[in-house]
Amino acid sequence: MRTIRQAGSAELVEKKSRFLCVLERVDSESRAREFVARCRKEHPDARHHCYAYVVGDDAEVQKSNDDGEPSGTAGMPILRALHHNELTNTAAVVVRYFGGVLLGSGGLIRAYGTATGRALEEVGLVRREPARMVSIAVDHSTAGRLDNELRAAGYEPSDTRYGGFVEFDVAVPEPDTAAFEHWIGEAAGGNARVSPGERTFLEVAE
Repeated sequence: MRTIRQAGSAELVEKKSRFLCVLERVDSESRAREFVARCRKEHPDARHHCYAYVVGDDAEVQKSNDDGEPSGTAGMPILRALHHNELTNTAAVVVRYFGGVLLGSGGLIRAYGTATGRALEEVGLVRREPARMVSIAVDHSTAGRLDNELRAAGYEPSDTRYGGFVEFDVAVPEPDTAAFEHWIGEAAGGNARVSPGERTFLEVAE
């Protein structure tokens, strides 16, 4: 699965109607709904605020809405653009300012889909790779050297805690977890306690 690299927008003008697609990353359906509501407030003069969103690690939550456009001509084209790019945790709202010229069903489908596609190209995409959050506990005398070796190997700690031991939290691609644990054992001279934790995702630019 993928998600958008960042929030952003793009615009399409079709027969005097303005279609502004606004994208945002969301991690829950409630956040997606909040985003839609915010777009309505920011564009109160628009005729339509059509939207679609996909949420969840397996894209299990999906919804689209035509907001007064003919059924299937707005929300579904937006959702298809998200599906085409294999996106999740992404919400798209296309705000339409009506230009006085009717586009017909085919024209609406093309306009809403094209506006969404343009916005996706503008913000860019990242691939979400399954990973495991691994906690590494070492004594203070080993921590500085291990921190340097982690960073040199491309494992940027997401959190570091200091107490009786120094603990590093590192996201490791799931297929590499066993090899990573072995490497840590060697890098720390056998003095590390390694504890695999919850599943997460690493984002890789495309």
